[in-house]
Amino acid sequence: MEIDRNVYWVGILDFPERDFHNFTTHRGLTYNSYLILDEHVTVVDGVKHKYVKDQIRKIERYVDPKKIEYVVVNHIEPDHSSGLPELAKIANPTFVCTKKAKEGLEKYYNADWNFKIVRSGDELKIGENTLRFIETPMLHWPDSMMTYMVERRILFSMDAFGQHVASEERFDEDLGIEEAIYWAKVYYANIIMPYANIVLRIPKIFEKFGVNPKLIAPSHGVIWRNPDVITESYLKWAKFEAERKAVVIYDTMWHSTEKLAFAIADGISSTGVKTSVFNVRKDAWADIVTEILDAKAVCIGAPTMHNHVFPPMAGFLTYLKGLRPKNKIGAAFCSYGWGSGAYENIVEVMESLGWEIVEGLQVQFRPSEEELKRAFDLGVEIGKKVLEVV
Repeated sequence: MEIDRNVYWVGILDFPERDFHNFTTHRGLTYNSYLILDEHVTVVDGVKHKYVKDQIRKIERYVDPKKIEYVVVNHIEPDHSSGLPELAKIANPTFVCTKKAKEGLEKYYNADWNFKIVRSGDELKIGENTLRFIETPMLHWPDSMMTYMVERRILFSMDAFGQHVASEERFDEDLGIEEAIYWAKVYYANIIMPYANIVLRIPKIFEKFGVNPKLIAPSHGVIWRNPDVITESYLKWAKFEAERKAVVIYDTMWHSTEKLAFAIADGISSTGVKTSVFNVRKDAWADIVTEILDAKAVCIGAPTMHNHVFPPMAGFLTYLKGLRPKNKIGAAFCSYGWGSGAYENIVEVMESLGWEIVEGLQVQFRPSEEELKRAFDLGVEIGKKVLEVV
């Protein structure tokens, strides 16, 4: 598809893929790659190795792949770079990337390629068009950069502003703005959230380097014809602006912790706060974290096993801790048999994230009616706290 004059999408729709390093991808993946036909034929971003022959067939519709002179590598993660060795064999192009990217490509692929190292503000004239490069380290790898096509005002934004969704629609309007934002939110919550401080600097970075895009073309998902919609959403998410929402997350062995979870959720929702309940073994962690992103309160519960939190919840807590959600009210709830431990493990994670901790509850064996009432009252207390601040 031609996304702008002489700029073509030559990417891949990976419909069957359902896992991206533990990120459940309900609608598959997209590996976006872009072909620019100019005096110097240029490809921006690569695709996963198993699909590189499909990418090359798409390029052949417009130009002989041997005529590719430049390949811009915005990011070296293998879903974007593992097809590059094949392009190197066919065209022997110059690979344009950051210093960190060059080091990574050489390590990944023993790449004895032609490299052009660029830094923020550097430009490459490819004919009537100019490419301007902006380094964005840790958004979300140290090698990351964006490429701005100056005359066309197209920003090739790499993983930033992307979505994990395989869709025949190539533009936000075609998929539907609301749906595009939803998938972008899922992606942000599970990939970009730890780098919120960097996201907050994006407006100044754009201003400094003269970036005013009419199109934002990420390396996953649809292209944004409405760039303000996604950039404004990113800033909102990076500020951890909360809604009147609470999330109750639990695991259970003999349904005791589950009973507490439901009672807490009932208490929260009785105050008018929107409440979602998730089981870490039955619900995708990606979906849970997406709801946490803009929730004000997060309640986490699990049984104790061998004086520690139940292992499936321990895995989720590790995932959550790495993503670093902020600006939350947190409460733990646990059941135990002969020894406690889970409660302390959960509170420790919440404290490490800087959350405001509400004293939760622990129950031995199956909760009594009185203890379920305490769980409900805890939910009411949390709901009222949410209403006070949001």
